[in-house]
Amino acid sequence: MLIGELAAASGVTRETLRFYEKQGLVRSRRMSNGYRRFPPETVSLVRYIRTAQGLGFSLAEIGDRLPLLWQMDEPAPEIDRVLQEKIRRIDERIAALQSLREALVARVASTCPLREAAEQHLAVRSRVRQPASGRDGRAVG
Repeated sequence: MLIGELAAASGVTRETLRFYEKQGLVRSRRMSNGYRRFPPETVSLVRYIRTAQGLGFSLAEIGDRLPLLWQMDEPAPEIDRVLQEKIRRIDERIAALQSLREALVARVASTCPLREAAEQHLAVRSRVRQPASGRDGRAVG
């Protein structure tokens, strides 16, 4: 299967396939004319990569696990384990973001040092911008 055929069958661009190849996610053989020839199973492999990306997996995570999964006779239990681990990491990130949100809400409801610093900065800035006055109160300059 040539790169254009693979791109059409898998729904990605030729550039994406070249990038995946550089990353070691897919492999091709060069024909005598220099064209890339991909095995037919590369279509399902590219679809797997795109699905995994859509589920929040990075290409590095996909690349780390891909060889093992594609060599297994029964990959379903390992896929379940990988998905459960991803869910656990997402839950940790959600908890951390929720804590951050609560801290920000508490700052809005109280006197936040950031607000005080910003107000002090504005007060200093407004004094610096005021024109200097002469004895009679008119601007000098």
